[in-house]
Amino acid sequence: MREYGVPATITVADEESLVDAVFDNAAQHASAVVYRRRGADGAWSDVTAARFGEQVAQVAAGLIAAGVGAGDRVALLSHTRYEWSLIDYAILAVGGVTVPIYETSSAEQIDWILSNSGAVGIVVESDKHRALLDGIAGAGLKVWQIDAGAVEELTTQGAAVDEQDLLARRTAVRADDLATLIYTSGTTGRPKGCELTHRNLLTEVRTVADVFPELLTAGGSVLLFLPLAHVFGKVIQCGAVYTRTIVGHTADVSQLLPDLATFQPTFLLAVPRVFEKVYNGARQRAHSDGKGKIFDAAADTAIAWSKAQDTGGPGIALKIKHAVFDKLVYGKLRTAVGGNVVAAVSGSAPLGPRLGHFFRGVGLPVLEGYGLTETSAGITVNTLDAQRIGSVGRPVPGHAVRIADAGEILLKGPIVFQRYWRNETATAEAVEGDWLHSGDIGELDDAGFLTITGRKKEIIVTAGGKNVAPAVLEDRLRAHPLVSQCLVVGDARPFIGALVTIDPEALPAWRERNGKGAGDSAADLVDDPELRAEISAAVDEANLAVSRAEQIREFRILPVDFSEAGGEMTPTLKLKRQVVATTYADDIAAIYATSDAHA
Repeated sequence: MREYGVPATITVADEESLVDAVFDNAAQHASAVVYRRRGADGAWSDVTAARFGEQVAQVAAGLIAAGVGAGDRVALLSHTRYEWSLIDYAILAVGGVTVPIYETSSAEQIDWILSNSGAVGIVVESDKHRALLDGIAGAGLKVWQIDAGAVEELTTQGAAVDEQDLLARRTAVRADDLATLIYTSGTTGRPKGCELTHRNLLTEVRTVADVFPELLTAGGSVLLFLPLAHVFGKVIQCGAVYTRTIVGHTADVSQLLPDLATFQPTFLLAVPRVFEKVYNGARQRAHSDGKGKIFDAAADTAIAWSKAQDTGGPGIALKIKHAVFDKLVYGKLRTAVGGNVVAAVSGSAPLGPRLGHFFRGVGLPVLEGYGLTETSAGITVNTLDAQRIGSVGRPVPGHAVRIADAGEILLKGPIVFQRYWRNETATAEAVEGDWLHSGDIGELDDAGFLTITGRKKEIIVTAGGKNVAPAVLEDRLRAHPLVSQCLVVGDARPFIGALVTIDPEALPAWRERNGKGAGDSAADLVDDPELRAEISAAVDEANLAVSRAEQIREFRILPVDFSEAGGEMTPTLKLKRQVVATTYADDIAAIYATSDAHA
């Protein structure tokens, strides 16, 4: 058993709450810009701390007028947008509990969360979301709709509420009061509600601000596009308000690069798939424009330069090559994300060492961290001062990581939740004394850096008894520009196989280079020899990372990509492995139809 802990650097007083920062900013830094909102013309307009505080107070007063009491749960179902943050803080200001719901949730999922949480009201975004409530909303459930003027409606309702009533409600909130009830987006079974208190989230916010002084800082900026229903986005929102880092919102990920170009953030928050798409898209364009050799050489140089940072620094020849490619390639990549990004933070899934070195080498360091909803987001993190690419960093101050005898990662500290909402059985299974069982498998090195090697429930055991962690192979396969998603299979089977989907954005350029019909889709090309040869080469490259017994021996190209809309991906772009395995059971069976020849 191995353990590594870091002493605490911050404290949280009993009388503090998350919402204090909103009103402290309004009083002490009234003219500071804390948000930027994009108007109908596409331009960004500033929102000062004074104005944001005023709006939070107005909406909070409306909630009081509507009968929302201290401790009442209020659900919030919306895309990532300014009003999400505004209403979230208003709920906290009256002592309420925010219950975020992914805007892609089904009526059945919404029904479960509303009924299980005992929500007294819900704020939805659109007519589409409101329609999902038909037939499921409980008696007396209050409903407000953002696109139908929820903010204005609540502001009008709250006009008659005395300011002292709101002040009394706000100052009565304590650190150990429940702040949010976040339902885990598990791939199977009913979601469980994680109880996170103001103390949990304040500790996380202050600790993250302490370890990321270059990123969360007054005058800096971050463009939020991840779902704010996810704890990762929620914590960055709260951390930005606490440090007066300017926040913008965008919900359309397809417009992310244009939005980054106009917003020009200093801090980028994303999941690995976003960085994979940036890299693959740039490489694909370079090859389509006849500049593929230049890009590939630049990528190799960036990776070598980054690796050299960990081994004494680059030599003179590598420095010269790096400087040349900085002008030809790297500068354009930095400009593509706004030109001002100091660093990015990535979570939710592994990025992979190759892309980690590539982005550090081009001047866009991606700092990977690790955490769960149950740990109020990140509990380990790499920093600009202490980064070990391929790892998820060291425990944040005040927290500890232990590797149990079976390799499971155990976690301890004040950001770790205490219980699941009304679910003692699940709580007992997850929490043992002061330690949370993560369900993930990992390793700790002597310096305290944690590396995730697999998920306990995802470890594949082949018929020959070989334990295989699929993430290693999947990460490397997705690094190929043509590959969008993949699922490694082989549990109780004679060898390892894989299902592969083709990236629809990369396919047109590949078709053109290989003389295929302009209208050919992935479904038309699943058996195309040239496409199979390209994917086979990607499989061979991925197999270099593992032993012979762990290598992919057969694969199937699927006719459609995995997606959140199709039910195969979570809102943070994690693969729902069991859903894919069930949906494509026939394709998996086909991989092993000739197993005797491969056993």
